[in-house]
Amino acid sequence: MPLRTPRRIGTLRTATVAALLAVGATLVAPVPMAAHAADPTNDYCASQCADILPPGENGNATLADILANKVLGTRPAHTMDQLGPYSSLASGYQNLTDATITNFFNNSSFGVPSNQVASVESPRSDVTITRDKATGVPHIQGSTRSGTEFGAGYAAGEDRLWLMDLFRHVGRGELSSFAGGAAANRGLEQEFWRQAPYTEADLQSQVDWLSTQGGARGQQALADAQAYVDGINAYITASKNGRYFPGEYVLTGHVDAITNAGTIQPFQLTDLIALASVIGALFGTGGGGEVQSALSLLSAQQKYGVDQGTKVWEAFRERDDPEAVSTVHDGSSFPYAGKPANPQGEALPDPGSVVPEPLVYDATGGATQAATKSQGVLPSNLFSTPRKGMSNALLVSGAHTASGHPVAVFGPQTGYFAPQLLMLQELQGPGISARGASFAGLGMYVELGRGQDYAWSATSASQDVTDTYAVELCQDSTHYLYHGSCVPMEKLERTNSWKPTTADSTPAGSYRMQVWRTAYGPVEYRATVGGKAVAYTQLRSSYRHEADSILGFQELNDPGFVHDAASFQRAVQDINYTFNWFYADSRQTAYYNSGTNPVRAPGVDPSFPVWAQAAYDWRGWDPTYNTADYTPSSQHPQSIDQDYYVSWNNKQAPGYTAAGFGDGSVHRGNLLDARVKALVQQGGVTRSALVKAMEDAAVTDLRGEDVLPELLQIIGTAPVTDPQEATAVQQLTAWGQAGAKRRETSAGSHTYADADAVRVMDAWWPLLIQGEFTPGLGSDLYTALTADLAVDESPSAGHGPTGSHAGSSFQYGWWSYADKDLRAVLGKQVQGPLAQEYCGGGQLSACRDILLSTLKQAAAVPANTVYPGDDGGCSAGDQWCADSIVQRPLGGVTDDRISWQNRPTFQQVVEFPAHR
Repeated sequence: MPLRTPRRIGTLRTATVAALLAVGATLVAPVPMAAHAADPTNDYCASQCADILPPGENGNATLADILANKVLGTRPAHTMDQLGPYSSLASGYQNLTDATITNFFNNSSFGVPSNQVASVESPRSDVTITRDKATGVPHIQGSTRSGTEFGAGYAAGEDRLWLMDLFRHVGRGELSSFAGGAAANRGLEQEFWRQAPYTEADLQSQVDWLSTQGGARGQQALADAQAYVDGINAYITASKNGRYFPGEYVLTGHVDAITNAGTIQPFQLTDLIALASVIGALFGTGGGGEVQSALSLLSAQQKYGVDQGTKVWEAFRERDDPEAVSTVHDGSSFPYAGKPANPQGEALPDPGSVVPEPLVYDATGGATQAATKSQGVLPSNLFSTPRKGMSNALLVSGAHTASGHPVAVFGPQTGYFAPQLLMLQELQGPGISARGASFAGLGMYVELGRGQDYAWSATSASQDVTDTYAVELCQDSTHYLYHGSCVPMEKLERTNSWKPTTADSTPAGSYRMQVWRTAYGPVEYRATVGGKAVAYTQLRSSYRHEADSILGFQELNDPGFVHDAASFQRAVQDINYTFNWFYADSRQTAYYNSGTNPVRAPGVDPSFPVWAQAAYDWRGWDPTYNTADYTPSSQHPQSIDQDYYVSWNNKQAPGYTAAGFGDGSVHRGNLLDARVKALVQQGGVTRSALVKAMEDAAVTDLRGEDVLPELLQIIGTAPVTDPQEATAVQQLTAWGQAGAKRRETSAGSHTYADADAVRVMDAWWPLLIQGEFTPGLGSDLYTALTADLAVDESPSAGHGPTGSHAGSSFQYGWWSYADKDLRAVLGKQVQGPLAQEYCGGGQLSACRDILLSTLKQAAAVPANTVYPGDDGGCSAGDQWCADSIVQRPLGGVTDDRISWQNRPTFQQVVEFPAHR
């Protein structure tokens, strides 16, 4: 069948450019079919549903497109057309009304009006793919279920083929062999493969598990996935033969631009498992880090003694902080993974004995270069940074809205890439009716979006489903005791090699990754415990089960399954990744926390390593398939029709122990909670009011809103006589009174209002925290605790899923510690206090001296030191640029940078006025 016309490049203006593009311009597209509208289906949202996903739907570019982007600055259609509306909300939200929401979001109604049809294609007789003029989103209509899924795969190939290919190679630990030997590529595959090393047999066994253990829905899921893969492969064949495939295949040496020789490898079901493992590792797991927790505990005990050191450490751990904002606030509690009264089986390392397990061997050529000129297609720390805390959700029950129907504004914070990791689509076919976003290559179903009369979304939950075991070694370093028998570890290896290409000039090289795997998971560290040699391994409940969540997504897309809050909760119970799920229809709102939470042995403390012995294994654990007994659904945090819900990766519910540090009295979730609570108290909440609340939080500095008032209160207990200190205090006071915003003076000014105050805060915070806590903790313990939780996460810092310029901010930091300590010094009530007062040793005047001395020091730091510039285009001292969001290029086409805002990447605004 005829195919949709690939996106065209701009008119070539010079003979030089024409010559440069000559090869790429030979990519000729067939003529599209006559346009007609995708058939609309039952849509109960009445144009009150909207969504946005920057930078744009189109994520494929031919060689000609890429060259034109580099030379002329042009881009294929729909590459960046959602970035402008998304960005402009930061400066336009204050005057937002329900009528102007679609100035900043797309109308996400089902179907395409006939006058808005851009193209229609039918890659198979039982499916059509209609693209709309506004955004180019594919609306897939199948007369058969197989055809619907085939069309989804075909559209995914059209919009994200190169990206899908990158991530299936990341999932196999083979990125450098595929995309080049840049240091970042090697670093990324090393970080991922260390966490989730799979053989091809492992990937296939997960496919087989769905077939044999997934029941009828598992069989249907595999049939859907195979049809989806068939659609991807059909596009690969058509685009390769038609020579309009992504140009990155030429630039990385996989296809010859002149002869078209070369291969784009077809996809198979195990590729989807590899892709799912990447997404799960990024966004859907939690726990781990028990060795680092043990090290900081030992440091505390060394300084204070065992009893007091443990108290100090527990206070910083904030396992179940009573002041932490919780998604569930109706008085219910959901105890999980708490501190046992009498811990059993702890395997804390002997001091100084912990050594990380080596991963890289036999490096040659370019593999010996720690830094390379080529940047790589993805940041090397994508998996090692504290990346799991992302996404937010705001929902208000119909009892408090103007219409009497629930209102929701929600979406995942998945970083910023060009193209985006997610893609938009609408799927309509037998048993499937949904529109929304799916991770590229996993779009058999809409994963976050809306159905006919309901919508759903998720935030990363990161509850503790990963434990560290100390396996006692026997015979030698590659054998261990398993339930009394000395057994060999399994040696897993992956060898990568590459040659220089146009895209990556890294010299030819190769190296080998090696992981030792035990029944308790891969080895991460070596150490001694009580003098015994051990290997510390890491085991997560979803390991070897990367595809199991497909059943829950299938149910979410099925209008015959989901029809109210209770059926929604049943669907997401079938998702084994750790997410907070939210739901809204015309009558109800709901929340449920998903994940396979293992039932631990009595007395096991999930915060520390435990001996790998039968007495301390997960209950019902079968190492053959890594299955266990899991806590029942009733024990997962959940709620229906609470007055409102907020989530910004904060605490789920009282009793539900945080998996890591930093879930205390000040959390970015407070920014949402304060605003939504105020709206609910006022009543008459509208969609635009909820969007305003979200966006106001998105441009607010958490430190300035929730900690600065206490800092200024302490400083204000006596006159400030030093002129430099007084100026800084005046600047910070004015900034705080203005709302502590990091926002341009006007749209496009690239200059912050209160720029000096923002600079002072950015320079002051790390100096403040160090000055406040180091004298009491000592440098060794302070350093150990900062390894558990970073001091700061300001917008200009290098953190998050894309490194710097990542948008997502203020998730991880010492703001709760500072808040509790400063309130204690002020004599205020503190629930869940720190074990002692640190600022000035608890003396108000001494604390004030520390605050002023560090503030004066910070105020003297010039902007070009606070914001040193980078190789991404920001000059030293450019505050706006340092904060700005960059769409990290994953291919040959780049997009514009935008102003900072702390907000979901894909986002929905929904209010259903009717129900089936």
